[in-house]
Amino acid sequence: MNTILSALEHLRCSELDHADWIRVGMALKSEGYDVSVWDEWSSRDPARYHPGECARRWRSFQGSDVPVTGASIVKMAQDRGWQRGVMDWNDVLEYDGARSDPDSQEPVRTPTEELILYLQTLFEPGDYVGYVTNDAWQTDDGRWVPAKGVYYRTAGELIESLQRYPDDMGATVGDWKPEAGAWIRFNALDGKGVRNENVVKFRYALVESDVMPIDEQILMYRKLELPIAALVHSGRKSVHAIVRVDAESFEEYRKRVTFLYDFLASHGVKVDTQNRNPSRLSRMPGVTRNGQAQKLLGVNIGRKSWVDWMDFAEGAADELPGMSPLSEYAEHPPDLPEELIKGILRQGHKMLISGSSKAGKSFLLMELCIAIAEGIPWLGFPCKQGKVLYVNLEIDPASGINRFMKIYEAMKLPARHMENILIWNLRGHAVPLDQLVPKLVRRLRDQRLSAIIIDPIYKVITGDENSASDMAAFCNQFDKICNETGCSVIYCHHHSKGAQGAKRTIDRASGSGVFARDPDAQLDMIELELSEEVQNLVAERGATAWRMECSLREFRNFEPVDFWFEYPLHRVDSSESLREMPAQGTFDAGKLKNKFSKSTENAEREFRTAYDALNLDGTVTVKDMTDYLGCSDKTIYARLKKMNGEYILKGGRIKHESI
Repeated sequence: MNTILSALEHLRCSELDHADWIRVGMALKSEGYDVSVWDEWSSRDPARYHPGECARRWRSFQGSDVPVTGASIVKMAQDRGWQRGVMDWNDVLEYDGARSDPDSQEPVRTPTEELILYLQTLFEPGDYVGYVTNDAWQTDDGRWVPAKGVYYRTAGELIESLQRYPDDMGATVGDWKPEAGAWIRFNALDGKGVRNENVVKFRYALVESDVMPIDEQILMYRKLELPIAALVHSGRKSVHAIVRVDAESFEEYRKRVTFLYDFLASHGVKVDTQNRNPSRLSRMPGVTRNGQAQKLLGVNIGRKSWVDWMDFAEGAADELPGMSPLSEYAEHPPDLPEELIKGILRQGHKMLISGSSKAGKSFLLMELCIAIAEGIPWLGFPCKQGKVLYVNLEIDPASGINRFMKIYEAMKLPARHMENILIWNLRGHAVPLDQLVPKLVRRLRDQRLSAIIIDPIYKVITGDENSASDMAAFCNQFDKICNETGCSVIYCHHHSKGAQGAKRTIDRASGSGVFARDPDAQLDMIELELSEEVQNLVAERGATAWRMECSLREFRNFEPVDFWFEYPLHRVDSSESLREMPAQGTFDAGKLKNKFSKSTENAEREFRTAYDALNLDGTVTVKDMTDYLGCSDKTIYARLKKMNGEYILKGGRIKHESI
């Protein structure tokens, strides 16, 4: 049986007054026990026991500046004749405060024993220890400030002296000012000074909070299983947790302390961040401060080392969802999210639009904003009506707003639901996406948006664009937006350099392949190579021709969509005149360029010239013409058709009408 429970067994509840009964309950709660321990012990006094009273009192115990600990129970038992086992000097006192039923607890110690145990726990005999007792001065506002103090005595020397003078701690460390208390440095020094550069072993860091009640501090440190080498009551409103960080260098120390403080902050523990330096002073146990004890509350609490604690910390920071068997969903599979863009994108999913520069991607995204806001089709694909945020990272705000107006005007569409489009102009204010996401999520709280469109992502990209790991971390930010807002996230990216027509759709986006493989839908737009005849037809309109191809995760891939970009709109090619046009950068595009390199008039002149050169006997074969002109027989037949029967084909030969 552990020390506290053994001492409690010796106490008779019926022999204690009301105040001591309350102290027992407070001590048990402070040490992490369950209320049932106090309730069961109290029920042994049937004359005064009232069911439910322990639980009611337990809830009222909120802690105090000087906490009531298990030592109070031990002391009450000792005063009534109970004796604990005698402890040898080299015995190690250990307990895991996170458990409700610890294997062992701290016994009552004299002040000198507290300091000896503190030194034995934190230092090796040859380590130089820094401390301050009477070398302190008072500021105008009443605060006591420690000076340099002593730094040239070893832990072994101090322990030997403390053992020699157990009843006079001042004989070893010097008398301290009763109003100020005393301080001690928790990391070993070189015996030459007390600055950071004099620290030779970066074993420990100080964790302290002045804003949380004492009992809450202790409870959180135990709950988070900090690897505490020593826990000291400051004599005022905080406890000092000397936490093992086991660093090999000052640089590693700084990183580990930063991680420790950030971890505590993420779990609601508000610590004093000014305690980062390894030469920091903490409160010396065993002395008094304004009549209050700077008391050693325990040693070797929680995890045994930094590495051991990191296993816990990584698990505590694990916010991954739980696992479940597929059979759980056999009868009631989860409902699929609604389709935001029919056959392309579901609500809460991600979509990437990639294309070459100046392809009108921003116009296309603005058209998508309008399509969602008004609930109309986009490039022929129906859209579910909803609110959409357009994050403008590239375009001048005035230009961006005017573009929206021009698109509405060109669509000849009444702006019935323009309020469904929110615009966040961040040109000149862009920050990396991992910094932007928390701000974005905070501003969108309760907005009930359907989609967020980020244009373009190169403005907020983090890491190396060609690194798969960097881009995976970057794309995870889009998942955070989806998860925390429920919105679909749509973003655009540019093509890599060089011809794209010969590449697969999924491989055209610049940088790592993560860009194309991460989103649930990738749409890629590539410019088409037009025949000169078609170019002449659209020259006055200034139109360019494009093809959109896809790679979809949730739906079957759709047939490529051909469309024109004629400022400020993209229009689907309903005439199918672009169907046979190859994408720029394909092998067919080069042939097409040669095939239609001449205007119709020039082509006829070229045809007649070739015919006259080959007409030696009144007939010219198709093969003769294809060899001479360097084109296919289909081209020859196409030109014959356009020349209105002036030349005829007979028996594989071309015969002029006049012959």
